[in-house]
Amino acid sequence: MAAAPAPAVYAAPAKADKVKITWWHISTKDPALSDWKKMADDYMKAHPNVEIEITVLENEAFKTKLTTVMQSGEVPDIFQSWGGAGLSEQIDAGLLKDITADLDANNGEWRKTFAPAALAVFAKDGKNYGVPWDMGAVTWWYNKDLFAKAKIDKEPATWSEFLADVKKLKDAGITPISVGEGHTWTGMHIWSYLATRIGGEKAFKAALDRSGSFADPAFVKAGEELKKLIDMKPFQEGFLSATHDEMQATFGNGEAAMELGGQWSPSVQAANSKDKKGVKNLGMFGFPAVEGGAGDGSDVVGGGNGFAIGKNASPEAIDFVKYLTNKDNQTIIAASGTGIPVVAGAEAGLKDPNMKMVQKTFASAKYFQLYYDQFLPSLVGGAINDNVQKLFAGTASPEEVAKAIEASAAENITKK
Repeated sequence: MAAAPAPAVYAAPAKADKVKITWWHISTKDPALSDWKKMADDYMKAHPNVEIEITVLENEAFKTKLTTVMQSGEVPDIFQSWGGAGLSEQIDAGLLKDITADLDANNGEWRKTFAPAALAVFAKDGKNYGVPWDMGAVTWWYNKDLFAKAKIDKEPATWSEFLADVKKLKDAGITPISVGEGHTWTGMHIWSYLATRIGGEKAFKAALDRSGSFADPAFVKAGEELKKLIDMKPFQEGFLSATHDEMQATFGNGEAAMELGGQWSPSVQAANSKDKKGVKNLGMFGFPAVEGGAGDGSDVVGGGNGFAIGKNASPEAIDFVKYLTNKDNQTIIAASGTGIPVVAGAEAGLKDPNMKMVQKTFASAKYFQLYYDQFLPSLVGGAINDNVQKLFAGTASPEEVAKAIEASAAENITKK
């Protein structure tokens, strides 16, 4: 696998009297890359005393570098966050700044702009340490032209129908699914969605509070159903080592009929495709219901992106984040297809009907489950990703996967 590219850094010319803001994000491709840079440039023009240094890192490189700097106790002023346990661990380590008072100033003026459920992802014990800029659902994205070629005339509503469609695609000589198990979280989404459909909120909450277990039947069954799919050999060649960008390129180039991804998928698959336009006739459907499962068909696994605030962030850094998440800039993010806005009124900027559907899917969910590998302690999330990859590779059984995840949970989750 090629080494990650060196991070791109943009900065205005430094002056001794300037307040410097360091900002790390993971939007390596346009339109988001250009959108963020323009917002920073515009802010610096309006605030000549501020210098914003932007470091752009690919997802996995970001995680590695952030871990390294945090071990030294140094953190950027503003940086990419998915909330959940990772944020909680950073809070406990004293690496983040409490911005509750900033959100509540002027009778909660800033707080009131956010959807409460989205803002809660970046809070702990009633205090806020970051804000969201995008929130949505993981769904199946599909190429309508390839579905038509395989004579599939409707989106699957059940897992059995989904597996039947996979067979139709294979019979038509089409690679059904693109996945990137070189970045193990891509396959984890399939397993966690199956667990959510089979066990529902109850099974996950029981495993979390330790009244139950990740080795319980719902999680074993999730592995069994995923193995049914894996045994059909529905993935592109080299999927076990493929990166997320390579997975997106395969789909964007029309070389696979489906991919399971979040609200970022349309823009990322286009950016990684050969013509930079991606799938022309793109469709989306929610993860199918599993017959006999305890989960509701509207339950959503998802999450989004936010900005965590480093412990040494200046008032200017917080003001810049406030600027990034105002209605006008959120509307720009929506219009470019970069994400699903979290600020009231900005959803009007959504142009793509598929993105509008994702927003409605998220808004109508009876139960919202943050990505397992973000919600749970990092060691448990890592155990899920790594062991589900073993299922994809054929080196572990569904039972072995569930037991290995439970072993990590037993060691790293405190009983409530």
